[in-house]
Amino acid sequence: QVQLVESGGGLVQAGGSLRLSCAVSGRTFSTYAMAWFRQAPGKEREFVAGISWSGGSTYYADSAKGRFSISRDNAKNTVYLQMNSLNPEDTAVYYCNADRGDGTPKYDYWGQGTQVTVSS
Repeated sequence: QVQLVESGGGLVQAGGSLRLSCAVSGRTFSTYAMAWFRQAPGKEREFVAGISWSGGSTYYADSAKGRFSISRDNAKNTVYLQMNSLNPEDTAVYYCNADRGDGTPKYDYWGQGTQVTVSS
């Protein structure tokens, strides 16, 4: 079973930046598209950003376009999410998962996530 370990969250003021990391176990990491998702209190988990297996293609939710940037390092089995111009609506627990290429998660299990809190 692939393990997903997210880190890098924290408390930041509106307008600030954070960089999230997701370490993935398993030899097949480089063959999967990967994505970030988030879940705010009282809301369903939603897609944020995705990246193809090679890193050559990225795709974003409208809420993330122009502010967030996803990247990956296949040598380190790690995917990143650079988040800029954060606002309180970005407050959520952020998770990574393999992606089916369309913003839907491949696995039905999740890591512990990393909490992002943006103060106004």
